[in-house]
Amino acid sequence: MKIVILAGGKGTRLWPLSRNSFPKQFLHFGDKRSLLQKTILRFSECYPKEDILILTNQQYFHLVKSQCIELEPDFEYKILLEPESKNTAPAIALAAKYLQEHCGVSDEEVFIVSSSDHLINPEKNFLSLLPLAEKSAHEGNIVTFGVHPNIPETGYGYIKVASVGDGSICDVEKFVEKPSLDIAKQYLLSGQYLWNSGIFVFKMGVFWSELESQAPDVFLHFQGTFQEAVSSFHNCNDISIDYAVLEAAAAIKVIPMNLSWSDVGSWDSVYDSLEKDDNSNVKVGNVVDIDTKNCLILGGKRLISTLGLEDIIIIETDDALLVSKKGESQKVKSLVEKLMSKNIKESSEHSTSHRPWGSYTVLDEGNRYKIKKITVQPNQRLSLQLHYHRSEHWVVVKGTAKVTIGTEEILLHENESVFVPKSQQHRLENPGKVPLEIIEVQVGEYVGEDDIMRVQDDYARV
Repeated sequence: MKIVILAGGKGTRLWPLSRNSFPKQFLHFGDKRSLLQKTILRFSECYPKEDILILTNQQYFHLVKSQCIELEPDFEYKILLEPESKNTAPAIALAAKYLQEHCGVSDEEVFIVSSSDHLINPEKNFLSLLPLAEKSAHEGNIVTFGVHPNIPETGYGYIKVASVGDGSICDVEKFVEKPSLDIAKQYLLSGQYLWNSGIFVFKMGVFWSELESQAPDVFLHFQGTFQEAVSSFHNCNDISIDYAVLEAAAAIKVIPMNLSWSDVGSWDSVYDSLEKDDNSNVKVGNVVDIDTKNCLILGGKRLISTLGLEDIIIIETDDALLVSKKGESQKVKSLVEKLMSKNIKESSEHSTSHRPWGSYTVLDEGNRYKIKKITVQPNQRLSLQLHYHRSEHWVVVKGTAKVTIGTEEILLHENESVFVPKSQQHRLENPGKVPLEIIEVQVGEYVGEDDIMRVQDDYARV
């Protein structure tokens, strides 16, 4: 069975940690692995790494690649780029076409589609159900996974079934969109509804047949070669796989799962998913609390101290702070929309920006100056470039830097520095085996990120 992992989402519901420049699939919550990495490792338990295909877009390609390298430095995962965002139906069709043309997958073979931002516990319970799903898909069914609801959640879609049994496979009566709170309570009491996990299993031939029958306007873009599909992708309708195929499919089944599952779609769901202390608090970072109960507190660099709080969410980053009552976190998306309408940069950009070669963090900035911490990964280098309006001072904090200034190349070690004059071609490179860290001080009449002229670049950005 082939594995397709969708990793192109631009989630805003976990702001200020998740932003357009670094969405939630790349985040980790209190441990070392991101949600994407957890998803890759989950399927690697049962299937060869060669059978995993990660679907993302150009904006996140290097984030996906760097997180894959963290997992397996000596293995190159298959990463497929969407030409543009067109929702899940065209995306899955593009992945299916790629599997057929580049991986030799036949119409009789089965593939599973999963988002990259799920928390599942215990994972072995989910993995134990995959053979049943694969068998049913081989029989011609489309198979999805449903989760027994334990609260009247309004942030998930639901699946209605005639009868529910763990470890069995059930007929789907209908799919239901995200309900109001009163209706969600009715669903919970009825025992006939499951949360829609958004994990699907298809036989390749069945997928194309159902797509042709239910969404011919999408299907027609995938009749030629893979490259032709890429070329016409921008003409595809923006439609989810649920609307395009699942809700009207001829043969669709659901496997109920009695486990802890979350698509981490709100801070309330993050709270529900993480381990709590004796006062039912989730605390990550430098947190000191007194008389605080039922709170989610995620800190960054600063000390967070609380007194007498209950049912509160506090999320702190370098440049933003969110404070919310629990139960209100579904409104974060509306908050981000309001911030965007006011052109507030923190709505979409972090103080740390990720690049193909590593990352940089803005430590301070003001009129005519900016101070950054720059991290360059081993064997990576920035573009050969110049700036018209600023000069730069580089101080090596960790590792070894290979610096090109004009025609001169020098090696800098820890606590050594160099000056880069305005309008001079220069390049920073890490020739070593550990990450290179430098402090950069920019000085000039303009220190915006767009004052850059790239002459050569390893990442095709010239």
